[in-house]
Amino acid sequence: MILIEKTQIMGLEPTIRGMRNPMNSWAKSDTTFYDDGEYHDICGNSGPANAPDDCDMARAGSADGKFRRMIAVYVDITAPLYWWKEFDTYKVGTVANSCSTMHRIHAKEFEPEDFSHDHLMGDGEWFDVGDIHGLMEPLKLPSFTSRELLQIIIGALNCYRKRYLETKDKLYWWQMIQLLPSSYNQKRTVMLNYEVLSNIYQHRRNHKLDEWRELCKWIEGLPYSEVITCNAKAVDHD
Repeated sequence: MILIEKTQIMGLEPTIRGMRNPMNSWAKSDTTFYDDGEYHDICGNSGPANAPDDCDMARAGSADGKFRRMIAVYVDITAPLYWWKEFDTYKVGTVANSCSTMHRIHAKEFEPEDFSHDHLMGDGEWFDVGDIHGLMEPLKLPSFTSRELLQIIIGALNCYRKRYLETKDKLYWWQMIQLLPSSYNQKRTVMLNYEVLSNIYQHRRNHKLDEWRELCKWIEGLPYSEVITCNAKAVDHD
């Protein structure tokens, strides 16, 4: 699962203004901004308007990346650790502040909602521990589903959490840290820019992970998303 919320876009107005600097064509801008209860363009003229001219100019000038690099995007993302591990490959043009697993892992009891488990097998989809090359056979465990296995792990984590809170013995803290599944959901406040989002979209829009495809759908809904997606959509339909 992935939760994308509190999107805030910064720098769109000065970026469009700067885009028109080379030809002194500010008066031709047709993008509308909303401030203090009124709509206006980059020249201060009031009244709502569409923006076909600015869109065309942005697309034409997006090859050198200036337009994309100048637009900052702030967003809160909650996603599993296995997805954040892939996201962390994007080092340039990104900044993130995350909820601390190291410091706050024991802050609350673990619940199923703390983990991404939308693809785990449930009722009627049994997982036989005996199928793992007999490694679990000495434990004489019955068959169980993947969702039930997650419940077992959550129960163990909560036991170690309780013991850690009672004793402050770091041994039990280590049990939580090293048993924590990569499906554990972490929230981060992230700063990106349109150039980074373009790179993400080009390479991740058809990824096997649902989280990447959902993020790319969010990208498609951003203002001037055409300069992010470029010709990728057309390529997908060829």
